[in-house]
Amino acid sequence: MKKIKSSEFFRKSIHISSLLIPMLYKYLFHYNRKNTFLILLPLTVIFILFDTFRIEHRTFKKFYQGLFGIILRKHELSDFTGAVYVMVSAVLCIALFPGNIAFMCLSFLAIGDTLAAFIGIKFGRRKLPGQKKSVEGSIACFLGTFIFGVVYYKFDYQLGLSLAAILMGAASATLAEAWRIRFDDNFKIPLISGFVMYLASIIFI
Repeated sequence: MKKIKSSEFFRKSIHISSLLIPMLYKYLFHYNRKNTFLILLPLTVIFILFDTFRIEHRTFKKFYQGLFGIILRKHELSDFTGAVYVMVSAVLCIALFPGNIAFMCLSFLAIGDTLAAFIGIKFGRRKLPGQKKSVEGSIACFLGTFIFGVVYYKFDYQLGLSLAAILMGAASATLAEAWRIRFDDNFKIPLISGFVMYLASIIFI
């Protein structure tokens, strides 16, 4: 059993906090896109500009890496951080999908990606073909997202999603997390699972 590095624990602890975005969208803004975007869009622009400045400004880049370098992925030293992709994907999901689907796919990102990392690092034994990611991590991603969806299906009578749509959304979020396509997980997980749930909600009414 591997020990989770403190940097990875801190990183994923921050990542799970992105669950705040769909929760606020549902419970504070009640799926109102306009009111949500009044806050979300300026924040997203700030994130993008800040990261752009960090990448381009050599002195600030060194200062930033001295403070937060321990939790950055190697590619993030010269590219946008995962936080930027979370914000951009949140904007896109809320703009493209109905409120209930945007809520679910953004929640799947926060829960599934975090569980996949924690369980994969600590208990991962079997690697997926040609990848560093593990079967155990993918199972954790699927179970975590599906259970989350089932809880809402059972107790939130206004959710408006079928169990089949939730199942397909959890499965597609898991496949997106494991897929080797060169897109950030924070981008591909919610958009792919959201698109699948959108199609499933049309077919399985």
